[in-house]
Amino acid sequence: MTILLALDSSTDQMALSLSSPAGRIFIEEPGGAQASAKMVPQTLALLAQASLRLADVDAIAFGRGPGAFTGLRTACAVVQGLAFGARKPVLAIDSLMIVAEDARQQAAAAGAPLDGLIWVAMDARIGEIYAGAYRFDGAVWHTVDAPALYSPAALVSHWQSPAAVAGSALTVFAEQLGTPARCWAVSTSRAAAIAVLAEQAWARGEAMEAAEALPVYVRDKVAQTTAERLAARVLPPAAAA
Repeated sequence: MTILLALDSSTDQMALSLSSPAGRIFIEEPGGAQASAKMVPQTLALLAQASLRLADVDAIAFGRGPGAFTGLRTACAVVQGLAFGARKPVLAIDSLMIVAEDARQQAAAAGAPLDGLIWVAMDARIGEIYAGAYRFDGAVWHTVDAPALYSPAALVSHWQSPAAVAGSALTVFAEQLGTPARCWAVSTSRAAAIAVLAEQAWARGEAMEAAEALPVYVRDKVAQTTAERLAARVLPPAAAA
């Protein structure tokens, strides 16, 4: 009777899921700066909805990144606090893989299952993109190209016209990235996606100690200087990218 809690705030959406023998339940709300104040009470509310306590949970999963700096730190801090307090292991979930799983679920719901390679491209701000490539084997996901930070031009050169792409960068950088044959620019339920990935990670024995629950950053610089922001306003798009 495995019970898994999963938390993610790596984007501007806060996603919480609870998987138990009774099924899966979710909470999805605006995150961003609000996530730090809302995540703990909403997590407790999710448990209460299922008539469960934190002590009943087998492991706590979290979106480890890449993603929004503050959101990653929030999820990591909350998961560590809950896991240390309840003496539970944690499961670190690739935040870009959450997007890939969401696209797989959308494709399945539309009656056109996703197979083969899918790239995930998420807006990383400052004119850059977090991207990685994944393959679903019919049961679990595998990382083909690990998450990294790209300029739009570098990503186009690297991925060489992929057939399937998911993620917010498809909208933000539409002119540079083009429109792949199959694309999912908007996620429908990050909570449903991380629930599935947490279950897969648990089944593969990927639980770790709470102290190992660390965010994954692929960028050291998280903000532009005033001069850089001003320069981006006056330079043509190609030069500012």
